[in-house]
Amino acid sequence: MKTAIITGVLGGIGKASALLFLEKGYRVFGMDVREENSCEELRSDYFTYVCGDLSRTEDRERLVSIASGSGRIDVLLNVAGVAPKVRSDILEMTEESYDRVTDINTRGTFFLTQSVANVMLRQEIIEGVRGCIVNISSCSAYTSSTSRGEYCISKAGVSMITMLFADRLAGEGILVNEICPGIIATGMTATVKDKYDNLIAGGLVPQKRWGYPEDIAKAAMALCDGTLGYTVGQSLIVDGGMHIRRL
Repeated sequence: MKTAIITGVLGGIGKASALLFLEKGYRVFGMDVREENSCEELRSDYFTYVCGDLSRTEDRERLVSIASGSGRIDVLLNVAGVAPKVRSDILEMTEESYDRVTDINTRGTFFLTQSVANVMLRQEIIEGVRGCIVNISSCSAYTSSTSRGEYCISKAGVSMITMLFADRLAGEGILVNEICPGIIATGMTATVKDKYDNLIAGGLVPQKRWGYPEDIAKAAMALCDGTLGYTVGQSLIVDGGMHIRRL
């Protein structure tokens, strides 16, 4: 049985991904900050919940230790991320907000990826692959939003993390890619639902709908199940066409 680590596992994209990977026969080790697994859908003999904060070294190390105890880590799906607690103009952004967002989204993602990559390097190559790592970045990695600059910066950092590890690990049989979601219906976007409803209705998204966590989960699976086995260092944009420049 293959094993996957999924962070942010109790949120929209993390939960949808965990459910899909379980359905496909993976054993899943999921981490989130809540003190217990409060999601009945994820209660399974093949799901292990680890409470932890991605920004904390000891929590990352505990997650990797528990997951690697199963004998092998086949997939790391870095989903966990936060938006600023308060949207503010970049001329008013606080250091505290910047540090909180980048500590989780960027630093936490980097060092968890580093830790898991070192485990994967010790694993046997099976069908040309030691493991797969997928980072969930964002359309904000390449789209300016001056009311949440710290989030944009953190996700741009995730894109470079993806490129760096892809470059370093591809020759070792570890495939590293990222997904850049567009407007996805999750808890993070719930507070600005009306804004995005209006933008989508106004034509921002060519497919004329919100994205759903399941859309991202399916993309992650395609990057991990061999479907896209010759794809490395790629940013897979899943946004209903929002990135298309149109006149």
